[in-house]
Amino acid sequence: MITINTKKSPAAIGPYSQAKEVGSLIFTSGQIPLDPITGEVVGTDIVTQTEQSIKNIGEILKEAGTSYDKVIKTTCFLANIEDFASFNEVYAKYFTEKPARSCVAVKTLPRGVLVEIEVIAEK
Repeated sequence: MITINTKKSPAAIGPYSQAKEVGSLIFTSGQIPLDPITGEVVGTDIVTQTEQSIKNIGEILKEAGTSYDKVIKTTCFLANIEDFASFNEVYAKYFTEKPARSCVAVKTLPRGVLVEIEVIAEK
C-alpha cells in the first residue's frame, strides 16, 4: 500500500491521507473546496465549490499517475440536495466516462462547505 500526497491539493485536515494506492486502484479521501496554498474555503456557491473540489481530486489523481477518465466510482456529498442539478453540470465536465456514483445530501460537511467528493480510480 502506497500513500499518495501532493502539495497541489490541500493537506489533510485530520488524521488521514489524501489517497492510498492498493494494487492498481487509487482511493482518495473526500475532497472539499479548499485552496491548496491557503487552506481556505474557495467560493460560496455550489458551482465554484464543486469546481475546486474536483480540481483537488484531479491533482491527487495526477500525482498517483492516473486521471479523471480512469475513475471507476465517485461518492458525492451535498449539503443541500437542491444543488443537485448545478452540481451535475460541473461534475459532467470532468467525469466524462460516467463512473458509478452515489450522491447524497448530508446534514453538515467539514468547514461548512457545500460539497465533498471522493473517488476510486484505476491506475
